[in-house]
Formats: sequence, structure tokens, C-alpha cells
Amino acid sequence: MDDERRRAAGSQLRREVLGEEYVAAAMSRTSGLTADFQDYLTRTAWGEIWSRPGLDRRTRSLVTISVLTALGHDHELALHVRAAVRSNGVTPEEVAEVILHASVYAGVPIANRAMSVAQSELAELGFAQAEPGS
Repeated sequence: MDDERRRAAGSQLRREVLGEEYVAAAMSRTSGLTADFQDYLTRTAWGEIWSRPGLDRRTRSLVTISVLTALGHDHELALHVRAAVRSNGVTPEEVAEVILHASVYAGVPIANRAMSVAQSELAELGFAQAEPGS
């Protein structure tokens, strides 16, 4: 695929996964300083990597949550928890399971923070807090 096709495919997929509002807001903040970066993200992350056939979107969402947990990138984690549940068929229980799994490999303190971010995003999406053991 050439750059123009990656850009078009990436823009569509980015909107499908993250939501039209989020992408429109990100694009509206684009300036001469950030235009090349936005284009790079759209072409590579979305038009090339997220568009590959080797993993479905649901799996990519779970992997992304795990990596963002490990790296402590709270803002991006919140965005991808929301996208995973709204757009990619991931359940709140699966989000929690991925973060729990990441805690073994990335560390409990960072996973504790990720669980807090995920819980906040899930509450905003209307998922009630489950009782322990339920």
C-alpha cells in the first residue's frame, strides 16, 4: 500500500476504534508543528499496524491495554480501555484480567495504577462496580 492508501485506511480505522469525536478533536488541535506527527500516527499506527490481518481488533485492544499498563501511560490507557469496550467487544472483566496478568510481568504498583484508570473509564461508560467475588 502507498502512503495515501495507508493514510485513508488509517484514518477510517482510527475513527472506528477511538470514536469520531476523539479523532475530530485530535485533528482540530493539529498545527504546523504537529501535522507531521498526526500524519505519521494515522499512516503507521492505524494504517499499517492496526490494519494488519495477523490479529483481530479485539486482540489488538487487549495487547495495547497490557503494554500501556506496563509503561504507565495513563492517558492512552484510559483512551484504549474506552475504545476496547465500546468498539472492540472487550468486557470490563477482560480489561481487569489483562491488567491483573500484566501485574505479574510489569509490576504490581503500575498495574494498581492501571486498574484505577480502567475502573474510572468503565464507570464513565456505565458499568457498575462489581462486588468482590461476584
